[in-house]
Amino acid sequence: MISELNLIPVIDLLQGQVVRAVRGDRQAYRPIVSALCASSDPVTVARILCDHCAARQLYVADLDALQGRATQIAVLVDLLQALPGIELWLDAGLADASAGQALRSQLAPYASRIVFVYGSESLRSREALERCFGNGAGEDEVRAALSLDRRDGQRLDAAGCWDAVALWPQRLIVMTLERVGSGAGPDLETLQEVRRLAPGAMLIGAGGIRSEDDLARAGAAGADAWLVASALHDLQLPRTRR
Repeated sequence: MISELNLIPVIDLLQGQVVRAVRGDRQAYRPIVSALCASSDPVTVARILCDHCAARQLYVADLDALQGRATQIAVLVDLLQALPGIELWLDAGLADASAGQALRSQLAPYASRIVFVYGSESLRSREALERCFGNGAGEDEVRAALSLDRRDGQRLDAAGCWDAVALWPQRLIVMTLERVGSGAGPDLETLQEVRRLAPGAMLIGAGGIRSEDDLARAGAAGADAWLVASALHDLQLPRTRR
């Protein structure tokens, strides 16, 4: 069961460093202290995590952009150049399709290797959601994912993404922020509900993984992949054999 679940390592970027995400409390994030890699340099951490997981994808949360500051373009370019075989999933707080198109232009040489993540916490309106994933979204929709975000039982969802099942794309992330870095276990109940509504989607869970047993349960609950960070840094998951 574990081998069938794709692990996608995560790095959270804040002011050019990798930080440890805990329960979505971004003001309290500090540079990563890891048993796996003795550095908070993004390229160093990304290489070690991807190697440990035998990963073909890397998820990057640009916390500067998510908090309204400029996207860390130089760091993203460094990562894309240093990891030429990796597909980068990028959450940069995109509010609408035009923001995604502008960022795609800034990263144009690498656009074919980037999946832009539109988070329900960031999308500004239902119209923005429709332009990202509705009819006519075109190539941008193909290279994008929707993150269904919630914290402490509350949906973070000004655009109404959670209820707009007809607009959901093929890539869906179930992001339970209070589980991130918490050691509280994965939110499988929410994941199962999304799987029921989107049986054909690629479904990626996020938050709470502590062990191989958790991964097995996540796979049984319908996850195709899981975003992981703390469990890797704390050596709770063994190295994946290629």
